Amino acid sequence: MMEMFKVSEPGPYSTVQDKGRYGYQQFGIPTSGVLDQFAYRVANMLVGNPEGAAVLEITVLGPRLEVLAGADIAVTGAEMRFSINGQPAEGWTAFRVEPGDVLSLRQVKTGCRAYLAVTGGIDVPIVMGSRSTYAGGKIGGYEGRPIAKGDILPRGEGKLLTTSRKMSAKLIPKYAQEIVLRAIEGPQDDFFDQGIVTLFESEFTVSSRADRMGYRLQGPAITHREGVRKSIISEPSLPGGIQIPPDGQAIILLVEQTVGGYTKIATIISTDIPYVAQAKPGDRIRFERVNLETAHVAFRQQEQVLQQIKEQL
Repeated sequence: MMEMFKVSEPGPYSTVQDKGRYGYQQFGIPTSGVLDQFAYRVANMLVGNPEGAAVLEITVLGPRLEVLAGADIAVTGAEMRFSINGQPAEGWTAFRVEPGDVLSLRQVKTGCRAYLAVTGGIDVPIVMGSRSTYAGGKIGGYEGRPIAKGDILPRGEGKLLTTSRKMSAKLIPKYAQEIVLRAIEGPQDDFFDQGIVTLFESEFTVSSRADRMGYRLQGPAITHREGVRKSIISEPSLPGGIQIPPDGQAIILLVEQTVGGYTKIATIISTDIPYVAQAKPGDRIRFERVNLETAHVAFRQQEQVLQQIKEQL
């Protein structure tokens, strides 16, 4: 472990995250972890880390960090105004930084969340098998909370790159303000009839109530089938589930929810969850109905792209 960054300005919400904390949901501990798995994995590839190394997940407005040790760094995900010592730097590219350098990540241009990877990963204590922050429970990450001014972020051991690395521009995701998310009906689709039509034929807007627990949407009310209950006995929830509360305004569940008692009309496929993570309040969402086979194909295709990126770097 070595001291890597001193936080000069923290930004509104930047947390240490990794691939997630699994196996504790039955105790009310959510998985947490990064919301955009694709950008996260590529960030670690760019600096030569194992894919599960911890990174800084940065929301909307980034921090200013003073570099305390030599390392390679990369920023992926949302397009942010990113600079090193005041000089503009590209995303999805690895850079060598030295003690005394200053990194600044400012307001997003497109997308919502960026990922800062560093040689060796951000080295905070492992709690229940993960370095991820669950701020609601004050668990993991840096003292169980978002970073704050004056914090010192350490990094782990890792080899510095011998050649520069940059991701092919054609493979960089585009984060639009109009998003189409593929979803499979269920598990409680039998609670709906016209509501399913509304879901797949309407446009919805991301509300201001959007965070790591879930995104509440605004749009046409999704109605339950006449005569059925509008809630169920609470059951485990997974990222991507689309809950319909009694007011008919959909909620997309994410990584800091463990159980829920609202009916789930459909589930967003895992490869599209990063696009939820990159949506901001005011962005517009439509849903496309797909089947399980399509979801499996999309997953395999994404893994092939990630393998291609790994081989090219």
